[in-house]
Amino acid sequence: MNFERNERNMNNNKHAAMMEKKQEMMQQRREAGSIATHFPDVASIDMNMTYNQKGTKSILRTFHFTPSSYAFFIVNCLRKDCADGGFDLTQVITTMIRNHRAGVKGVLVCKGTDPSTNHSDIVYEVSVQYT
Repeated sequence: MNFERNERNMNNNKHAAMMEKKQEMMQQRREAGSIATHFPDVASIDMNMTYNQKGTKSILRTFHFTPSSYAFFIVNCLRKDCADGGFDLTQVITTMIRNHRAGVKGVLVCKGTDPSTNHSDIVYEVSVQYT
């Protein structure tokens, strides 16, 4: 009985921490402002990525940003046990725009902590269309 209660408390704590993290990310996203505000000469940004995780099939994810979209380019890690993970493409995208580049490809490793090191990565391709 004690074991079940402890396990339930652990799950509740984990869930509460996840919800808090989600709220923080939503707040950061709102505070990021719009793409039009930060990058007025950008018409759109397209981001295609292949999410790779050890022991699972790759997942293709696509993001399309318009001038009214938030200028927030952090993508969460999809691994359930990953803490504080994800992929921050902010520097990639801002460097592209600063240098007026149309496209870039690369790989990012999840920055999170997890019992398994190098547990996931993304192969990304970003294209920017200018006005």
